[in-house]
Amino acid sequence: MIEFDARALLIGLAAGVPASILYFAGLAWSTRRALRARRPALLLLASFLLRAGLLLGLAFWLVRQAQPLWMLAGFLAAFVLVRTAAIRGARAREPLDPLATQEP
Repeated sequence: MIEFDARALLIGLAAGVPASILYFAGLAWSTRRALRARRPALLLLASFLLRAGLLLGLAFWLVRQAQPLWMLAGFLAAFVLVRTAAIRGARAREPLDPLATQEP
Protein backbone atom coordinates (compact mmCIF):
# COMPACT_ATOMS: atom_id res chain seq x y z
CA MET A 1 0.00 0.00 0.00
CA ILE A 2 1.15 3.53 -0.75
CA GLU A 3 1.86 5.69 2.29
CA PHE A 4 0.92 9.35 2.24
CA ASP A 5 3.96 11.59 2.65
CA ALA A 6 2.94 15.20 3.29
CA ARG A 7 6.57 16.36 3.32
CA ALA A 8 7.21 14.98 -0.17
CA LEU A 9 3.96 16.53 -1.42
CA LEU A 10 4.98 19.93 -0.04
CA ILE A 11 8.44 19.63 -1.59
CA GLY A 12 6.80 18.91 -4.93
CA LEU A 13 4.52 21.92 -4.51
CA ALA A 14 7.44 24.12 -3.47
CA ALA A 15 9.41 23.08 -6.54
CA GLY A 16 6.42 23.18 -8.87
CA VAL A 17 5.11 26.68 -8.15
CA PRO A 18 8.21 28.66 -9.21
CA ALA A 19 8.88 26.29 -12.13
CA SER A 20 5.31 26.70 -13.35
CA ILE A 21 5.40 30.47 -12.93
CA LEU A 22 8.56 30.55 -15.07
CA TYR A 23 6.91 28.29 -17.63
CA PHE A 24 3.85 30.50 -18.06
CA ALA A 25 5.86 33.73 -17.87
CA GLY A 26 8.02 32.36 -20.69
CA LEU A 27 4.89 31.46 -22.63
CA ALA A 28 3.51 34.98 -22.25
CA TRP A 29 6.85 36.54 -23.21
CA SER A 30 7.31 34.37 -26.28
CA THR A 31 3.73 34.94 -27.42
CA ARG A 32 4.16 38.72 -27.22
CA ARG A 33 7.49 38.53 -29.03
CA ALA A 34 6.10 36.20 -31.72
CA LEU A 35 3.54 38.83 -32.72
CA ARG A 36 6.41 41.09 -33.81
CA ALA A 37 8.94 38.49 -34.93
CA ARG A 38 9.96 37.81 -38.52
CA ARG A 39 9.92 34.07 -37.83
CA PRO A 40 7.33 33.51 -35.11
CA ALA A 41 7.13 29.74 -35.54
CA LEU A 42 10.85 29.35 -34.85
CA LEU A 43 10.63 31.57 -31.79
CA LEU A 44 7.63 29.70 -30.40
CA LEU A 45 9.24 26.31 -31.07
CA ALA A 46 12.50 27.29 -29.38
CA SER A 47 10.59 28.77 -26.44
CA PHE A 48 8.49 25.62 -26.04
CA LEU A 49 11.51 23.32 -26.18
CA LEU A 50 13.33 25.38 -23.55
CA ARG A 51 10.30 25.71 -21.25
CA ALA A 52 9.27 22.05 -21.60
CA GLY A 53 12.86 20.86 -21.15
CA LEU A 54 13.30 22.78 -17.92
CA LEU A 55 9.91 21.72 -16.56
CA LEU A 56 10.39 18.05 -17.45
CA GLY A 57 13.98 18.08 -16.24
CA LEU A 58 12.85 19.25 -12.81
CA ALA A 59 10.02 16.69 -12.82
CA PHE A 60 12.45 13.87 -13.64
CA TRP A 61 14.77 15.07 -10.88
CA LEU A 62 11.86 14.93 -8.42
CA VAL A 63 11.02 11.40 -9.55
CA ARG A 64 14.54 10.28 -8.65
CA GLN A 65 14.16 11.50 -5.06
CA ALA A 66 12.64 9.66 -2.11
CA GLN A 67 8.86 9.28 -2.32
CA PRO A 68 8.74 10.22 -6.01
CA LEU A 69 5.00 9.65 -6.35
CA TRP A 70 4.05 12.30 -3.80
CA MET A 71 6.68 14.76 -5.02
CA LEU A 72 5.43 14.38 -8.57
CA ALA A 73 1.83 14.74 -7.39
CA GLY A 74 2.72 18.01 -5.65
CA PHE A 75 4.59 19.21 -8.71
CA LEU A 76 1.64 18.47 -10.99
CA ALA A 77 -0.81 20.06 -8.55
CA ALA A 78 1.32 23.20 -8.51
CA PHE A 79 1.36 23.29 -12.31
CA VAL A 80 -2.44 23.02 -12.47
CA LEU A 81 -2.89 25.71 -9.80
CA VAL A 82 -0.52 28.13 -11.53
CA ARG A 83 -2.14 27.38 -14.90
CA THR A 84 -5.57 28.14 -13.46
CA ALA A 85 -4.31 31.41 -11.97
CA ALA A 86 -2.63 32.38 -15.26
CA ILE A 87 -5.80 31.74 -17.25
CA ARG A 88 -7.94 33.72 -14.81
CA GLY A 89 -5.45 36.57 -14.84
CA ALA A 90 -5.35 36.64 -18.63
CA ARG A 91 -9.14 36.61 -18.89
CA ALA A 92 -9.42 39.47 -16.42
CA ARG A 93 -7.14 41.65 -18.60
CA GLU A 94 -8.82 41.06 -21.96
CA PRO A 95 -12.06 42.72 -23.08
CA LEU A 96 -15.12 40.49 -23.13
CA ASP A 97 -15.89 41.33 -26.77
CA PRO A 98 -12.75 42.28 -28.75
CA LEU A 99 -14.87 43.42 -31.71
CA ALA A 100 -16.79 45.91 -29.57
CA THR A 101 -13.72 48.14 -29.20
CA GLN A 102 -13.16 48.50 -32.96
CA GLU A 103 -14.68 51.25 -35.06
CA PRO A 104 -16.64 50.15 -38.18
